[in-house]
Order: sequence, then structure tokens, then C-alpha cells
Amino acid sequence: MTETQFLAPAVQPDEDELDRSLRPRKLDEFVGQERIKEQLAIALEATRSRGEALDHVLLIGPPGLGKTSLAYIVREELGVGLRSAAGPALERKGDVAAILTALGERDVLFIDEIHRLSRAVEEILYPALEDFRLDIIVGQGPAARTLTLDLPPFTMIGATTRTGLLTTPLRDRFGMTFRLEHYEPEDLARIVHRSARILEVEIEDEAAAEISRRSRGTPRIANRILRRVRDVAEVRHQGAITTEIAREALDLLEVDDRGLERIDRALLRAIVEKFEGGPVGLSTLAVALGEEPDTIEDVYEPYLLQLGFLQRTPRGRIVTKLGREHVGAAAHDGPSLF
Repeated sequence: MTETQFLAPAVQPDEDELDRSLRPRKLDEFVGQERIKEQLAIALEATRSRGEALDHVLLIGPPGLGKTSLAYIVREELGVGLRSAAGPALERKGDVAAILTALGERDVLFIDEIHRLSRAVEEILYPALEDFRLDIIVGQGPAARTLTLDLPPFTMIGATTRTGLLTTPLRDRFGMTFRLEHYEPEDLARIVHRSARILEVEIEDEAAAEISRRSRGTPRIANRILRRVRDVAEVRHQGAITTEIAREALDLLEVDDRGLERIDRALLRAIVEKFEGGPVGLSTLAVALGEEPDTIEDVYEPYLLQLGFLQRTPRGRIVTKLGREHVGAAAHDGPSLF
């Protein structure tokens, strides 16, 4: 499997289009993250009144919390163009130069997984972000010279799940930094109701609450579960989603009452049963599960840490008493957490 295939897994076109249709298009449609919305609304209004480009924005948070949606909302609110790219795909300086020179006045450049940019690409971005200029080296050796191109003022929005991997010079060039937090069940229920209206499916309030409680505080997961629950409602029942149908579908999906899926429970059980509750190193755990270390660290662990089921220590991962109780292991069978 190539790196490109790993970073961009195949997605059915209709499913991808459905994902986009569920995204909010305006800031007032975006549910939750109230502090970020308030700050961003003020910045957008000030930018529109002055006719300037919005300051560069860094969005931090686990996958599925709305970083990409916010980038597209900024584009819609400002009425400008948008170019997007994934950090690992920008391998050469020429890739970045081509994108930067194609930007229009006050356009938005969205870079996902910005922490995975190469050092060479970062260096060409520094003058572009700070002075809106592009420095291109023409020729080699003693005959080399620098060609400077002026760029129109633009806004770069970077999204990252691993802010610790960003270099300080790049991080310092963002004028606004927002950290997205996991959602409360009440906000997720509002998102589920909104998505159900877009999907033209009826859903009971308690059914929406049941889905939101099991969605790991993540809108993307809530929408994914909603689509699968809708399938069960249409195929096995009359189409409308009741609480009983939602629970039936969630059991079919193997999503438990705390929102853990089969792989989450497998991770906890692997530490408890194979490594006596830990500590166990990330690379060892990845081999035991047949998963990539980055996937475990970025996708599975944040929610387990939030629930208090898992603890990261200098010596490795440890399942806590709460985690042991969830997977049915006796708390006294493992080592002390300290």
C-alpha cells in the first residue's frame, strides 16, 4: 500500500458527497465550540469591514471535530476562493509554489495534517505567510539567484491533530490558534437532528440522544452512526428512527453504551490480558493490534484518555481501574498506576 493510498482511502463518491452535504456552511449553523465561534465571528466581521485578508488560522483537535468544516465556513463567510491540500502530499517546493501563485486576493489556503509538511516546504512558506512573497532559487551553484514573486494577501488555515509536531517558526506565523474540544451530548443531539432533517428521515428525541451519547463526543462519528441507523430503519422497519431502532442498530454496529467500538475494547483487552494491564509501549501495542502507531495515538487513544480508561506514562500505556471495569477485568489483577 502506498503512502497516498493510506492517507486517502477509497471513498464511495455518493458517500463522500453525503458527508459534504451534512457540513454546516455558515458560522451560525455550526453547533458547539461557542468560544471559537465567538472569536472567529469577530475576526471575520473586522476583516470584512476593512477589506483585508483574514489572519492565518491554526485549528487543533482530534479528527472529526469540525476543523475542515470551519475552513470551508471561513471561505463562505468571506465570499472568497479556497484551495486545499494535505500536508504529506506537498512533497516539493514546486507543489507549494504552484498553489500559492494560483491564489487570488484574500483567498483561503487550507492545509490538513499541516504537522506533516516537510522542512523544505515549510521554509518556502515562511516568507509567503509573513510578507506575502515567494522566493524561488533559479539555477545552481555560483550562478544561482533568487527570484522574488509578490503574492496577493491570503489566509492560510492549517489543521492538525498533533500540535507538538509543529515547528516553532511555523506555529508562530499563525495569528489565531483555536483548539477544538470534544462535544457535549446535548450539542451532538442538535447535530444529529440537523443531519436527520438534511437526510429527510424522522427521528425521535430520545433516539437522537442515544446516538449522541455513543458518538465519542465527535460530530463525524455521530453522522456516520446516524447514516447506519437510517439504513437499519429503512431496511428492517418503516423508515422513522425510534429509540428501539437506534439501539438495535448500535448493537449491530458493536457500539457500546460508552461509545466504544470493537477495536477500542480490543485495545483495552490487549493491554489487560496480554500485558497484565501495562505499562506497554506504543509500538508493541500497535503490533499486537495490527494497527499503525499513529492511528492508535490519534484516533483511538484520545477518547479512552478522556473517559479515564487509559493512562499514558513514561514507561508506556496502562489501563486504569475504570478501563478494567469496562472490559470486565478485576481491578486488582494489574499493577499500580503509580
